[in-house]
Amino acid sequence: MRTMPVSVRNRPLQAALACALLALGLGASGSAGAQGRDISRDVLAADDGWAAADGGTTGGAAADDAHVTTVTDRAGLLRALDGGSATPKIIKIAGTLDANVDDRGRHLSCADYATDGYDLKKYLAAYDPRTWGGAGPAGPQEEARAASAARQAERVTFKVGSNTTLVGLGAGAVLKGASLQVANADNVIVRNLDLRDAYDCFPVWQPNTGGLGDWKTAYDTLWLKGATHVWVDHVTASDEGHPDEDEPTYFGRNYLRHDGLIDITNGSDLVTVSWSRLVGHDKAMLIGNGDGVTGDRGKLRVTLHHNAFEGIVQRAPRVRFGQVHLYNNRYVVPADAHDHRYSVGVSTESRIHAENNAFTTPSYVEAADLVKSWNGTALHAEGTLFNGYPVDLVTIYNAYNSGSERDLTTDVGWTPSPSLHGPISSAAQADKDVARGAGTGRIR
Repeated sequence: MRTMPVSVRNRPLQAALACALLALGLGASGSAGAQGRDISRDVLAADDGWAAADGGTTGGAAADDAHVTTVTDRAGLLRALDGGSATPKIIKIAGTLDANVDDRGRHLSCADYATDGYDLKKYLAAYDPRTWGGAGPAGPQEEARAASAARQAERVTFKVGSNTTLVGLGAGAVLKGASLQVANADNVIVRNLDLRDAYDCFPVWQPNTGGLGDWKTAYDTLWLKGATHVWVDHVTASDEGHPDEDEPTYFGRNYLRHDGLIDITNGSDLVTVSWSRLVGHDKAMLIGNGDGVTGDRGKLRVTLHHNAFEGIVQRAPRVRFGQVHLYNNRYVVPADAHDHRYSVGVSTESRIHAENNAFTTPSYVEAADLVKSWNGTALHAEGTLFNGYPVDLVTIYNAYNSGSERDLTTDVGWTPSPSLHGPISSAAQADKDVARGAGTGRIR
């Protein structure tokens, strides 16, 4: 049975109270708000999105003292996770934890993982589409790449089991180079963590018949795979340290080193992502799998509120099948004309109910560029601000794509229950609140 010790929500009134306490010397600073109290036993408020439905989300709040651990390195995190066990546990991360280290704590580079004769120059020569053709890579260099990738995966992937709270201490809790994987687990909380640079040393080339193909990378900073009742709150996720824009181009495509920031796939359900920052990345958030994964129907119920999508190229989010409530989020589109494809992706059978989101874009981005559809037919979008002006995203999108088969309807077949969301502020107010309050170290 789940316990419900402390229920929290980041509301303007609470923020104002915290500021008042700070003025009296009774609270922690905004940049280290989580240091002012023990947030490790907080649970999700009863009205805070889809993760509050069907029993709510309490994470490791029921953990006994023996299963409350503070970790400072990879080895400590691995022990505390206990192989992804379902034992209630609270894991506190202090300082910067680097996943790319050996058992003695010494940093490992990509060269340290390479094995069986893998060499990037040889790999590129072997699978150049001009000579190799459109088949998938096979043979000695691909086998060596896969073996090298497996060595890195053993170091950087961490399985998070059911009934777990993973929380950062203060404003400086960083998990660097790691891929947290909540796979087939229930009741998980991830809060106040800077998830940074899940860097893939060994991307694989994937040809695409009739197209350019692409580089496929392996690691999301946080991957929910068949996970239920998950609350992600005040997380910052980015490529900081190795931005993909600094990588070279091979076979006419950018040599990507990062996959998603927060991906929610494989029938995951009842998820709330709140007050988080997703920063400086290409494919930020995928909700759902392929168009043919019909087993996702009726699942992928996700709430995204008070999040900042800053410098994101695409997938903020892209949704297949999911029933997604997207409200009070802040979008700051990249300034470079080559660095934005779309923000909200409407894919197969997606049902996105968007309310009061604010977009700030450079002059080259039109409102119609904020939405893209692949086989999706519906988007409810109200209260949207575009560079400070109200817009009707669906009307603008349909006018821009006049006569195409991709025209959208506003009927998504559902309306978010008031019992599963707090007060929804105006887009203008949300834009300010999120700028001040989202991300690691800003819990009040």
